[in-house]
Amino acid sequence: MRSLAGLWRRSIQARVVTSTIILSALVISLTGWALLRDVAGGLAESRRTATISEARSGFDNAQEQIDAAVETEPATQSQTLTQMVDSLTSSRGAKRTYELVLEGPLESGSTQVPVRSSGAIASGSVPEDLSDKVQNKGGTFWQYSRLGILGSSDHEPGIVVGSQLNVPSTGDTYALYYLFSMAEQQSTLDLVRQALLLGGFAMVLMVGGVAWLVSRQVLNPVRLARRIAERYASGSLEQRMRVSGEDDIARLSTSLNQMAASLQNQIRRLENLSRLQQRFVSDVSHELRTPLTTVRMASDVLHDARKSFDPQTSRAAELLQNELGRFEDLLSDLLDLSRFDAGAAQLDLETIDLAEIARGAVDDPQLARKGINVVLVNTDQPAIVEADIRRIDRIVRNLLTNAAKYGGSDRVEIEVQQNAGCVSFAVRDFGLGLSGDENLRVFDRFWRADPARTQGGTGLGLPISKEDAELHGGTLKAWGKPGEGSEFVLTIPKPGGSPQPPAIVSVFA
Repeated sequence: MRSLAGLWRRSIQARVVTSTIILSALVISLTGWALLRDVAGGLAESRRTATISEARSGFDNAQEQIDAAVETEPATQSQTLTQMVDSLTSSRGAKRTYELVLEGPLESGSTQVPVRSSGAIASGSVPEDLSDKVQNKGGTFWQYSRLGILGSSDHEPGIVVGSQLNVPSTGDTYALYYLFSMAEQQSTLDLVRQALLLGGFAMVLMVGGVAWLVSRQVLNPVRLARRIAERYASGSLEQRMRVSGEDDIARLSTSLNQMAASLQNQIRRLENLSRLQQRFVSDVSHELRTPLTTVRMASDVLHDARKSFDPQTSRAAELLQNELGRFEDLLSDLLDLSRFDAGAAQLDLETIDLAEIARGAVDDPQLARKGINVVLVNTDQPAIVEADIRRIDRIVRNLLTNAAKYGGSDRVEIEVQQNAGCVSFAVRDFGLGLSGDENLRVFDRFWRADPARTQGGTGLGLPISKEDAELHGGTLKAWGKPGEGSEFVLTIPKPGGSPQPPAIVSVFA
């Protein structure tokens, strides 16, 4: 069942063919039912008209024979009626399609009347409703019925036509019934039904085959386009579709080929531009090392001798020292980002305990200088992962620096949670928080919020931390609300595990 459901979801051809077969079967079934009903009605109406006409002729003949008889004795009268029934059934020859039933004489209030018949007709062949009408009313009445033979369980459809007969010499009344078989009409109807079933089944199969062929002609080029598109997605932009003809599929193939060529050109240009940019950043960063070292040495000399300078010169020496520190940090961050962009970043994995790192974060000097109280949550159990300790320390340091400089909170909460697949390390403050736009842009390079993030820094700490987390196969996510604080959650997978779902669900998420 699952395989059929999967085939239905994945295959347009299966849905088209199945839907066509179902709808065709429904239409053919309704059409066949209507035709069969019309044929059955026509056969029944034709047979009914003929039987009523023949029965009326028989009633008239029977009444004439009774009128011609002058017997008044019951025994003689009974013999005359029996001879009449025999004459009516024998006068039509051996091919007659009816039987006769004679009831009577009918007495008012009597429920049991003598019955004579031309054959071994089973009781119940004459419907009670019809019998009541014939006995109580004058005229000719008819009704469909099931005719049965004594000693047999088979019944066949038929029409029963009845009328009263009056005996003038005695004043008695009899009920005469003609029982016409409709076996021939039923046989014809069965033949028509079988022909409709076989023809409808064959029609459904042919329609399904046509739908399969047509959908195959349409979908084969689409499937080829899908395979080519999958190759485009995997980076094989040199693939091209074969164009044949001038129809819509050919124009689609041409458009896909043009799109692939355009994408290939654009990607090549972007790759060249990216390589030039990476080379430029790397070259500039390396070239700046030597002059920066010289300037750093001169700045250190000036900074050490600042007490002998006048106040303005001393302040300038301090500013120079601070800005050189920021410049060195920026240069180091740019080199790291160039390695990430070039795919050259490597991990030096070892076994580390994130709970131990969380406990060590209590003594972070930046938090101590700000007078921030650190609260540890669930750090008493080991949380072991395989990671690069240098990069993990950098992520934690950046998160704590971010909370100290920009959080605006006197309390920072560090939480460690784990499950079978991953370990999460969360740093939460209860200060300024993040708005909806800031939640999305906080990991953008060189981005700072206003006014909470104008206190120096390079604007690359969190982007580098996110790159470090993804290099480990993990994630670094941020949530927050204005005035309620913000939370950064680092998730690192355990060996053989997965960072999803995260072990910590933020109250801001």
